[in-house]
Amino acid sequence: MEVSYAPVNPSDLIPISGAYAHRISLPAVAGYEGVGRVVEAPEALSHMVGRRVLPLRAEGTWQTYVDCPAHHAVEVPDTIPDIVAARAYINPMAAATMLRLWPVRCKVVLLSGAGSSCSEHVGRLAIAHGAARVMGIYRSESRKDRLRQVGIEPISIHDLGAISEASALADIAFDSVGGDIGTHVLGQMRRETNFVAYGLLTGKPVLTGSGLRASYHRFHMRDHFAVLAGQGMQAAFSEIWPVLAEAPPSEPRVFPAQQWQQALAEAERPGGQKPILDLSSLN
Repeated sequence: MEVSYAPVNPSDLIPISGAYAHRISLPAVAGYEGVGRVVEAPEALSHMVGRRVLPLRAEGTWQTYVDCPAHHAVEVPDTIPDIVAARAYINPMAAATMLRLWPVRCKVVLLSGAGSSCSEHVGRLAIAHGAARVMGIYRSESRKDRLRQVGIEPISIHDLGAISEASALADIAFDSVGGDIGTHVLGQMRRETNFVAYGLLTGKPVLTGSGLRASYHRFHMRDHFAVLAGQGMQAAFSEIWPVLAEAPPSEPRVFPAQQWQQALAEAERPGGQKPILDLSSLN
C-alpha cells in the first residue's frame, strides 16, 4: 500500500531511543500505524486495489510504501478522513480493549496522563460505556479545556490533594505515566479496586510494595492482538469507527515527511499537538 499519513506516537519514539534494543532488529523503519491506499494485491484480492486501509502489524509505516498481510489490512469507512484514520489503531484499539477487560459501567474512573491521545480515548469510551464519573490528571494547562469539552473532570498534576481525593474515590484507574504520580494513585486506592498500568510516559515504573489495597494490572496491546485478529479485525473496529466519526480526536499538526525532526520535537513538547507525518509529500 502507498502510505499517505503516519502519526508520531510515544510508542514510536521509545524504540527509536534504544529502549527496546533487546527485541528490535536493525536496520528497521519506525512507525506502528498509518493509513494509505492499496496499490497492489494478489489476484484474489484485486478488488482491494484503490481502497483505503490501515496496515496493521505491517513493517514500519514511516515510509511511502509498506507490505501488509491481507488479513491485517482493515478497510477505512468513507466517513473517516485520512487524518483521523491514521490514528485509529493503537490508541483507540487499546482503549476499547482495556474497557472490555475492565468494564466501567456505573464506576468512578481516574485517568493519569489525561492529556494524551490514548487517555482521552479511554475517557470518552468510558463515558459512552456508562461510567458514573471520569476524572483526569493533566500536566499541561493547554489540555484542561479539551478534557472538560469531552466530559472528563480535569485535575492538575500539581494538586496532590485533589489527586489523593480522586484516587480514594476511584473504582478503577488507568495509568499511562508511571513514576511518582502512578505510584501515589495506586497507594491511595481502596480495596477491591483496580489499577491498570498501560504506559510509562515518565520512563519510571510504578512502585508496588507491600500494603497496597488495590489490584495492580499491566496492559500491553501486543498481548491481545492475536485474540483480536482471530475474531476478525474488521469486527474489532466496529466499535471504534462510529466513535471517531462522531467525535474525532483533537486537531493534529501535520508535518511534511521531510520535516520529521520537527515532528519528533513536537511529540516531546509539553502541551504540543499530535504530530502527523505527511508521506505523500515525498511523491
